[in-house]
Parts: sequence; structure tokens; C-alpha cells
Amino acid sequence: MLDETVFRGRRLVVVGSICRDVKMGAIRPGEHLLADGETPTAFITETIGGGGANSALAAAALGADVWFCGKVGADALGQRLEQALLRRGVTARIGRDPRVATGNSVVLSYESGCRHFISCQPNNDSLAMTDIDRSMLCSGGHLLRADVWFSAAMLAGGNEELFRAARAQGLATSLDINWDPQWGSADAAAIARRKQSVRQLLPWVDVVHGNLRELNQFADSSDFDTTLRQITTWGAAAIVIHLGAGGAGYYDGRQLTVAAAVPVQHFTNTAGAGDLLSVCMMLMHGRDEIPIAQRLRLANTIVAEFIEGKRGVIPELQ
Repeated sequence: MLDETVFRGRRLVVVGSICRDVKMGAIRPGEHLLADGETPTAFITETIGGGGANSALAAAALGADVWFCGKVGADALGQRLEQALLRRGVTARIGRDPRVATGNSVVLSYESGCRHFISCQPNNDSLAMTDIDRSMLCSGGHLLRADVWFSAAMLAGGNEELFRAARAQGLATSLDINWDPQWGSADAAAIARRKQSVRQLLPWVDVVHGNLRELNQFADSSDFDTTLRQITTWGAAAIVIHLGAGGAGYYDGRQLTVAAAVPVQHFTNTAGAGDLLSVCMMLMHGRDEIPIAQRLRLANTIVAEFIEGKRGVIPELQ
């Protein structure tokens, strides 16, 4: 029977964001949150955050050999975040820049399972190829580029340089298409340019990851099948789709395989669930002897345990 021993010893290199997340227990969404008042919740806690850092921690918790590259400010918060990675077994290659502050996000989690981030990310916004230790790419494995939208320098050519370097060293590659913070505020021309800069990366990408809403927005489509076909037409070899209560899917350019979600009794953790799902699929990438449906079922089981608080992946900050 397939179990998480399949992840042990697999190598994952992550380039992405790192910050502090202020998280809370699930609350009821509604207009009352926009008015004066107070809303109680089960807990408020401070953890390491950022899609890249969370993915690195998830992979380490599953027994993989994990390297993380990112950037922080030359401040106490940056030191705390780096130590949190090191304590969990992640090899960290983190640049310190006294010109920027280490970022923060406030994560609003709702009883529906949805969430909303309020963020300030000056360190991640300034990430450039000069901050990335290329020696991480020299020992094989799988590269994840997380949080692709934050840095203007990486959008302007750094991401392609990174993917080309990874492919030259024989690494498999993944790209997380998370929500671009500018999709709700920038003008249409700027959004189109940003999307195009990421679409141009897809010939260098083995697996694209994202939830259905993110992927549709990225593809300028409201139709699921059209979105999948468009992203693979642009060059991606495969897509891992986060379907929430609908489970998880994998599209290989020809066939879509979907595995139902494992039922969740209560929502303790929502932020980071998608990162964990994608990490499971990355660590099983290339294991052609394991059917896709089995990989998806194992990933869904691990995600359900995380959501219910049965599996510790993201540590509180000390």
C-alpha cells in the first residue's frame, strides 16, 4: 500500500517567499467583518509564512531533503524565520538585505474553508537572481518556484533564467500559479503584461500548480476544460489542480484524473493546505510506477490530516 515512505530522501529545491503569518481560527464570513465591532475566534497565532517557506517545511516534514532560497531583511524577524526553517531540517540559503524589512501577512480564515490575506512583503518583492544560490541546483531533484508574482525583477527575466539553469542541471520543475495581488488593483494592460511574463515560462515547466480560480484567472477563462488545454498549449507538461472540497486533479495534456477529497470534520488549518498538496505531488513526480490516482489519494489524505490539525507542518514562531 502506498504511504508517505515514498517521500523520504526525495530532493526538493524551493525558491519563494518567506514572511511572518498571523493566523486565526476559522470565523464566519460576512458584512459584519467590515463594520465596527469585534469577532472572537478559537486562536490567534504567529507562524512562519510564505508559499515557498511553507512548501519547504511541508516537504521536510514528509522526510524529503529540502533546500530553501529566499530573502529577508537584516532584522530580528528575519533571524526568527530562518531559525524556524533550520529547526525543521530545511537547508536555508537566505539573503539578508538591510534595505528592506521582513514581511508580514494577516490570514483571515473562514468557516467555509476560504481565506483572505492582508500582506506587506518588501523582502519578497525585492527578490532577484543575484539573491539565489545557484549551487543548490547542482545535486538533482525537483525545483519549485513559488510566489512567482511578488518580485518585479524575477518577472522581468529572473524566473526564466532560474528555470533554464534548473533544466540545464537536470532538475524537474514546478511553478505555483497562486493569486497575483495585482489582479484586483492594477490596470488591465499591466495585468496582461504580468500574465504574459509567466506564460512565457511554461515551456520550461514540468508541472503547474494552482486552485481552479487561480488557474482560470491566469488563463483568462471561465471554463475548466479550456483553462487546462490553454495552459498545456502554452508549454506546461502537466497541471496539479487544487479542487478544495472536490479533491485534487492531475491533467497530463490528454487526460484529467480527479481524486475525491478526504472528508474533514473541522477546519483547524486552511492556509498552507494547497502548498502541502502540491508538495506531495512534486515529491512523487517521475514515479511512473505509481498510478496518478493513487498519488492524488495519498496527497488528499495528508492534506485532510493537516486541515484537522492532526499533522504539524508549519511551526509557531519562537
